[in-house]
Amino acid sequence: MKSLHLVSTYLCCVVLVVVLGGLPFSIDAQLSPSFYTKTCPNVSSIVTQVLSNVSKTDPRMLASLVRLHFHDCFVQGCDASVLLNNTATIVSEQQAFPNNNSLRGLDVVNQIKTAIEKACPNTVSCADILALSAQASSVLAQGPSWTVPLGRRDSLTANQTLANQNIPAPFNSLDQLKAAFAKQGLNTTDLVALSGAHTFGKAHCSLFVSRLYNFSNTGSPDPTLNTTYLTQLRTICPNGGPGTNLTDFDPTTPDKFDKNYYSNLQIEKGLLQSDQELFSTSGADTISIVSKFSANQSAFFESFKSAIIKMGNIGVLTGSQGEIRKQCNFVNSKSAELDIGTIESIDSSQEDGIVSSI
Repeated sequence: MKSLHLVSTYLCCVVLVVVLGGLPFSIDAQLSPSFYTKTCPNVSSIVTQVLSNVSKTDPRMLASLVRLHFHDCFVQGCDASVLLNNTATIVSEQQAFPNNNSLRGLDVVNQIKTAIEKACPNTVSCADILALSAQASSVLAQGPSWTVPLGRRDSLTANQTLANQNIPAPFNSLDQLKAAFAKQGLNTTDLVALSGAHTFGKAHCSLFVSRLYNFSNTGSPDPTLNTTYLTQLRTICPNGGPGTNLTDFDPTTPDKFDKNYYSNLQIEKGLLQSDQELFSTSGADTISIVSKFSANQSAFFESFKSAIIKMGNIGVLTGSQGEIRKQCNFVNSKSAELDIGTIESIDSSQEDGIVSSI
């Protein structure tokens, strides 16, 4: 009997390892909020200072940096792979469909990295800079603050194919959104909470113009779109226009991180189809979550903090895995060939406002 019990226990453990091993997140991420306490104690204040200065002239940048963290984590984990430029051996994720001509903040990350390197050379990873930037951006936009687990390392590769596959699209159905999040180990509450990052920022008309004129090839607008809001959006996005005009996700408090995103969904003023799906999908379990967050900002903030920490733990590299990049847009073997002063960064003023569903 004892031997049978041991065999049974062993098989259970094998099954557990196989099941958990197939998930994209780390069970023991080996991250710690105190990771840089001795080696770079001012890292958080450096990130906040740079972003505070940037946001004075470009408040929209704060939303862009939250999005950048999301787009990093959903593709082979939170490893700063999204920051890597094209080289002879790396096909950049920046040219994937959800990212192409749309990622903002790459130059700001470079600014932060330069400031941190002066204070703490070869110490802080670009992946951790992305996580810290998301937190600081939320706080600067009057949103929630959370303690960021640190100790991520940077990838040596990028994966454009996974970027095309894993990042949800703005026209996804609720089922498609749930599947994309579940693939990353995130549940329905995480989905609704992280979608709340659309409480600030902007999007191009091209991402939702079909809702205004020809939803699902019906020749009519999306029936879940508030008619007054429809008229306003048509003024901004004329039929047959270039699709490059920008509009706010939240027309009420566009630069503030608050619960109004959910209140807008309740009156059919979600900008993207994937936004409105959370409230207008008949019988969906997300409806009650939207209602809860609309009524209680504290509940939203708590769920958002939990979800973004959970997301920040997806597929992290720790210990001796990966590297600490000297420059965020190149792996170290490539950086050694380059002068950091000559690296071309993207001018945020010229970047587009295309977005994914989150």
